[in-house]
Amino acid sequence: MKNIIKFAPIYKERVWGGRALEEIYKRDLPDSKVKYGESWEIVDRSTDQSVVVDGSYAGKTLNELWTQNKEDIFGKSLPSCDRFPLLLKVLDAREKLSLQVHPPEILSEKLKAEPKTEMWYVAEASNQAVIYYGLKDDVTESDFKKSIELGSLEDKIKSFPVVKGDFIFLPSGCLHAIGEGIVIFEIQQNSDTTFRVYDWGRLGTDGKPRKLHEEQSLMSIDFEDNTPFMGSAENGALIKCPYFNVDILTLEVGGRSNFKESSNFAIYIVAEGLVRLGDVRFQSGDFFIYPFDELESSINFQADKKSTILRTTIPQVVN
Repeated sequence: MKNIIKFAPIYKERVWGGRALEEIYKRDLPDSKVKYGESWEIVDRSTDQSVVVDGSYAGKTLNELWTQNKEDIFGKSLPSCDRFPLLLKVLDAREKLSLQVHPPEILSEKLKAEPKTEMWYVAEASNQAVIYYGLKDDVTESDFKKSIELGSLEDKIKSFPVVKGDFIFLPSGCLHAIGEGIVIFEIQQNSDTTFRVYDWGRLGTDGKPRKLHEEQSLMSIDFEDNTPFMGSAENGALIKCPYFNVDILTLEVGGRSNFKESSNFAIYIVAEGLVRLGDVRFQSGDFFIYPFDELESSINFQADKKSTILRTTIPQVVN
């Protein structure tokens, strides 16, 4: 079996965060008094780098793997870029996040920002949990702009109920927010640009209102996109887009199975349960990369509990 690559998570304090990562996934969080809203699991940015925790690549950063061992680990016909093109996180939203938008690619240069298409997989959700997406049917763009000036947007935004196991696709330009009481696995383009439209009157960790980006937001919002692509499934494809493909596999106790063949590396997330690959065990909340192997058509998981696994791949570049 090829060397499985696991990284040390990078935890981020957020005003809307909590301690669910500790409670649900038994993580050792750095500070017992801090509310952590995000765990960056796989990231390659100038300010944040995933570092391999063990094995033959121990101590290497994701950027070193991408630039120095690209074909050996990740495979062939992949995007030509200086950094690994995806960012994967766990989000713990004890309170709802800001109403926000990520800029579309066509505006990224003008706004000096990074585009961001993403997807969410709901790992846990409280009763009556919702996400917010787009404007209500009777709300015009003009109405929305006036409401920004008045500082009251609650009654202008659509909400959608979510439960554990739901997925939501969020292209650049959509107006959205995560509601309270939700833990989400997020798979996204490698971007850290967020334009906040509205923050529900909340103060930041410094006791002051967080910065809003009204002008950039209004330029970025796609006012025709008011209903998300969302749903649930136990097996098969969830999302296929130019930046990533995400599939899901559910195994009963003692079950053995594998995803359909992938021609390159894959990132696996154990969304729930306990699984084995050979003699290596993975539990809920674990992320890992299984490297490219041109001699191996598939890898076989065995479930010690009923388990759900997400697989993320990057579409190959067609020359």
